[in-house]
Amino acid sequence: MKVTFPHMGNAWIVIQTLFESLNVEVVVPPTNSKRTLNLGTKLSPESACLPLKLNLGNYVEAADHGADTIVITGGIGPCRFGLYGEVERQILREAGYDYDVVILEPPDGSMLGLFKRIRYLAGTKNSWAQIIKALRFAYRKSVALDRVEDLIHAARPRLPQPKETEKLYEDAKRRLSQTMTDQGLKETVRWVQESICERQWELQGASDGLREPLRIGIIGEIYTILDPYTSGDVERHLGRLGVEVDRSIYISGWTGNHVFQGLAPGYRSIKSYPRHAKPYLPHFVGGHGQETVGAAVKFAQEGFDGIIQIFPLTCMPEIVAASILPKIQEAYKVPIMTLIIDEHSGQAGVQTRLEAFVDLLERSNLQTLQRETGKTRGDVLSVGGR
Repeated sequence: MKVTFPHMGNAWIVIQTLFESLNVEVVVPPTNSKRTLNLGTKLSPESACLPLKLNLGNYVEAADHGADTIVITGGIGPCRFGLYGEVERQILREAGYDYDVVILEPPDGSMLGLFKRIRYLAGTKNSWAQIIKALRFAYRKSVALDRVEDLIHAARPRLPQPKETEKLYEDAKRRLSQTMTDQGLKETVRWVQESICERQWELQGASDGLREPLRIGIIGEIYTILDPYTSGDVERHLGRLGVEVDRSIYISGWTGNHVFQGLAPGYRSIKSYPRHAKPYLPHFVGGHGQETVGAAVKFAQEGFDGIIQIFPLTCMPEIVAASILPKIQEAYKVPIMTLIIDEHSGQAGVQTRLEAFVDLLERSNLQTLQRETGKTRGDVLSVGGR
């Protein structure tokens, strides 16, 4: 058995660790690219959403490296993700790919089916104690990974050399993917912290008098906001525009809520989102529509300068959320922009919209600062402009 799975941002680091801990051979599909999308689009119905097309491209590329088993999580509710496993199984079979597709979901509310699938993947050589140990370590690695991402989000707008920050990020991910000990996880996070602090200390004199960067919250469908290729790499672009980003969903937060049923809330828990969403969307609509609304409220209450919703074309739960976001924008006076992504979206177009949105936020902040301080536009720009 050679297991593969959908490539979704940095989730591969955690999934690879889980299977390697159980001595299961794993094929990590190549990072999503134009080739991946082209391969998946050829097999997909035209109306399929972007994540399904990329998933199929992942499986085709993984098959070239010998993968024969696909592991994918299931879902419930109106979101089409709950049908991905069966739809992809049929499409791949018709295209000549003889994959064994294992869907990890509790059937009819029973955990028995889920346990049977886990046992099938882990094999009889692993005891349940070993399986639980592997799951817990993979989860702790997801927390470390999220801590690193958070540090990078804060560093990007504050450090002057984007290439240095990106190299630090890539090195940290490489270290996390290779370490198989808790000490290694702690040392990697500490190394990233110290590297950033050291660079900021060197630049302390040059940063005197500068404003804190703008803050933008990223909300939307989980796959689209976690995968840089799918989102148009908005986090990197915004960081280079001098913006600190935060996301509504991190891997450990999603895992803690959905896999561990809230018993392990993760670095960034999503448990509070339904409560924040209640005045605007008090019930589940599938996918992460309710979480998108709740996260928008939370970011607005925390004083973020702007919010960007990202989701794939035709995503019903996010369309519902998008129809509600103008009410939140009006209630909290926070600008909200929506980016809808499909296979025809280009990074240049996404970057142009991001630049325009950031410019809007900066102008708004400058006007507010002028009213509060009485300074002229030139005075404000000389102190805090980009």
